[in-house]
Amino acid sequence: MSKIPNISQLMNMAQNMAKEMEEQMNGIEVEGNAGGGMVTVKMNGHKHIQSLAIAKEVVNPDDTEMLQDLIIAAVNDAIARVDEKLKNQMGHLAGGSPGGFPFGGM
Repeated sequence: MSKIPNISQLMNMAQNMAKEMEEQMNGIEVEGNAGGGMVTVKMNGHKHIQSLAIAKEVVNPDDTEMLQDLIIAAVNDAIARVDEKLKNQMGHLAGGSPGGFPFGGM
């Protein structure tokens, strides 16, 4: 029969998981792009934009809407990539058991 942790153990496990998640978020860097790489956004695991690169070819004062759309698409692409990395890492943190807590073997 598995030993069920007490509330103190659960709090400690949650704090450890939060700390590990924070460390993993700090290590994430993704690149999102749009327009075949005409607009590129680099973003960290906290979804903060680190850099934005725009090719000169897409800068047209008469068509700012296209540039706006490309920037939005590149940012959304980067966000989706961060989300995917975090999702994959959350599976690792959850330990594979329901609710994310490895009750057995404590």
